[in-house]
Amino acid sequence: MIDITPDPIAFTIGSFPVHWYGICYAVGLVAVYLVLVREARRRGQDPEIVGNAMIIVAIAALIGGRIYHVIDQWALYRDDLITAILPIVRQDDGSYAFAGFSGLGVPGGIITGTIVAWYLTRRYKVSFPVWADIVAPSLFVMQAIGRIGNFFNQELYGPPTSAPWGIAIDCEHRVAAYTCDVFPLATTHFHPLFLYESLSGAIGAVVLLWLARRPRSGLVPGDLLLIFFVWYGATRFVLEFMRTENWTFFGIPTAQIISAAFVVVGLILLWYRHGPGRPAAIADAVASTEDDDDWDDEDDWEEEDVDGSDDLDKVDELDETGETDETDNRPGPAPPSTPTG
Repeated sequence: MIDITPDPIAFTIGSFPVHWYGICYAVGLVAVYLVLVREARRRGQDPEIVGNAMIIVAIAALIGGRIYHVIDQWALYRDDLITAILPIVRQDDGSYAFAGFSGLGVPGGIITGTIVAWYLTRRYKVSFPVWADIVAPSLFVMQAIGRIGNFFNQELYGPPTSAPWGIAIDCEHRVAAYTCDVFPLATTHFHPLFLYESLSGAIGAVVLLWLARRPRSGLVPGDLLLIFFVWYGATRFVLEFMRTENWTFFGIPTAQIISAAFVVVGLILLWYRHGPGRPAAIADAVASTEDDDDWDDEDDWEEEDVDGSDDLDKVDELDETGETDETDNRPGPAPPSTPTG
């Protein structure tokens, strides 16, 4: 059993607390960046796009994740809406204090992040399926590292368990179903759902990176993202059975509905994309898109000497000076031919 109940604050800078949750997400973002750059280079894509687009996608994912969390935990924010927007908490004297960055719903972040990523591929004129495969493993990497932050916040846990990996949750962080007067702190441990999700993410990242390096895997561009949707959706769907106080829709946990949608949509698209003749057609379409993108880039047109103007300038200089470069080995005019008869 794990009896540690950690302090969510790692250290303070003056009066500003630095939370473990934020550190975990920062480390996760660094790892994501490294994976994205490596995968982009391996696939012959411009790694500069990663730095330009990652911040925008991360912000979109944070906004979507926060919106999802606030709706999910509406009871915590409905009486003080400003705490739903800013990382603050109201104290007993009515003032506000910094509460750290926490409270994100992964399904919301996935949806908004994917939409913005699709828009950016259109903006940068690159192939969305190709970049979807580049991004997919990094999503698992972020999940594997970021979820560790839930341990320090003592959240995302399941029902009591006697398993050796059960964790202690202090009374302050207990949900209403598991109060300390019914489930004593000294003898009660809980399923670490965050750990299950983290391990699933770590395994998923390894599997996707392995598939990406198999030349005969039978996958077409964009399949890795669909596999991520199916994998994550199935994992989250199962774990929701162990959570309490879920946001529900007609009695069904909303996260399960969204997770089931991820799985169904992912499987349908995988089935459709691998129908007779479709894998080759998709691969050809992606290749054609990348070729078109090369010619559509205005910078390429400016850099390429498409009209031969540089050659004409050289001819003009030659006419003015009447000299030729000593290293110019081009053949001169051919001598007049002798009639043969």
